[in-house]
Parts: sequence; C-alpha cells; structure tokens
Amino acid sequence: MPAGPSVTASASTRTATALPATGTRARSALPVTARPRSKPNTTWSRPPARAEMHPGAIAHPSPNFGPRRNGLRPELIVLHFTGMPRLEAALARLCAPEHEVSAHYLIGRDGRLYALVNEDARAWHAGHGAWGGSGDVNSRSIGVELDCAGDHPFAAAQIDRLEALLPGIMARWQIPPQGVIGHSDLAPTRKADPGPRFDWLRLSRRGMSVWPEGDAGAPPVSEDGFLEAAGRFGYPVEAGAAPVLTAFRLRFRPGATGPLAPGDMAAISDLAARFGVDRGGADT
Repeated sequence: MPAGPSVTASASTRTATALPATGTRARSALPVTARPRSKPNTTWSRPPARAEMHPGAIAHPSPNFGPRRNGLRPELIVLHFTGMPRLEAALARLCAPEHEVSAHYLIGRDGRLYALVNEDARAWHAGHGAWGGSGDVNSRSIGVELDCAGDHPFAAAQIDRLEALLPGIMARWQIPPQGVIGHSDLAPTRKADPGPRFDWLRLSRRGMSVWPEGDAGAPPVSEDGFLEAAGRFGYPVEAGAAPVLTAFRLRFRPGATGPLAPGDMAAISDLAARFGVDRGGADT
C-alpha cells in the first residue's frame, strides 16, 4: 500500500504477490519493510469522531494518512485481508510510520472493530491499481482490513461485524453495492485478497455487494469479449486476460480453473450489463 505524495508510485508497501506459472497467487501480506517516502501525520485532521459512528469500535489512531486529492471523495469500499498470523502484529504494522500503510478500519477474528483513520482522510491501503478506469484508489475509497492469514475461513463474528459496518459507510458516502470491491479486483497482477474463502455471495444477498445472475445468454467464449465486459464492469484490463480472469474467479467463481469458459463469459457479461461504468482516464 504505497502512501507517499506521488500518486504514480508503482511500488506497494505491501508484499507484492506475483502470479506463478500455476496461475495461483501467493497470499497478500502487510509489508515487512518499506522505505519511507513522506512524513506521516502526527495529529488527526479533526477529532476522531468516526469511532463514535460504530458502537463498540476501538479508536486506535494511525499516523499513516493524508488528505484526499483533487476533491475526490469515497466512491468505493475496498476489502482486504491482512495476511498476517495475529491481529496485534497487523495493528502494529498499520500504525507504524516507517511502513507507510494503513486502513480506515481493522476487524479482528473475534469481531473487534478498530477505527484507525477518519473516513474523510486518505488512508494508505490500495497501492498501485485502478478501478473503473481511474487510479488513485486511496483517494476514492474506504479501506477495511480483515484479520486473516488467508489460509483459513473468515470467522463468523468477523463477518457479522463487517456486515454491521458496511451499511453506515455506504449510506454516509452514497456508495452503491457495486462499489464494494476486493483488493484483488483493483490490482489483479499483485493481490489476491480477500481471497476465495471470502463469501461475496452472502454479502450480495444483504445488499452490500453484487453477484452475477444466472448463466443464461452467455456470449461466445472470446478473450477480447471477456476483457471488454470486464473493463465495463471496472477491472483494469490493461493487466491482461490471465490476471483479470484469475481475479474475477477469486471473487465470482471460486474454485474454477482452466481456460476461459462459458460460465466466465455469462457472469462477466451480466455484471457489465447491469453495473457497467464509464471508464475515465487511468490517473494512476
């Protein structure tokens, strides 16, 4: 999650997740080291009242934030997993100035909610990537970290807390269900979180995300057709067909393998038709 003053920095302060020859990516993790590129804030931009929006939230201010740029406001909520074995280690990393990484919220496996950065500030969680044709996702999003190493299911108390948190954020910033995405969606060549164990279907049934409807009317299997539809839905198709397909399947067809299939075409075509965006310039 890069955070310095340059929007164009390509290095992430999370550990980059390469795409091995097998087509599966290593799990994402908060960074082990990072070279500081900016001076973090040592005071809040205003009193941290955002913890009061969520009964039971624990205020744990992180110095790693800045102002949202160019008048941008949140239009996305990006879900992550920490990729670390313990909540305490993740919390320390998210609040360490030398690592230049943060999120607005962190949810523990036991359902504890930590409020780290004010929602009106720019937390440093998304890194280099794009969604809907536009970059600087940090300035356009709220970041939520889930305490999970990525190799086991998410805890019920954790998901219950997430589902209690999201409606308020969505209402405050008028974020529609299609604006709730995963880190792997905006950075398909680098990230795999929140991963195939995250229950996107459940979230969509509660009106907090979206899901494709059926397999009827699938267009012919075509890489160009897949990328065109994926781009309309929001994926950064400049990454290429293979990583975009992997990211798409992580979220919408977990367990699917092999080459592009009719099920992929049907699902992405439906999503593009119902939730297509006007792609702007990729201002990464």
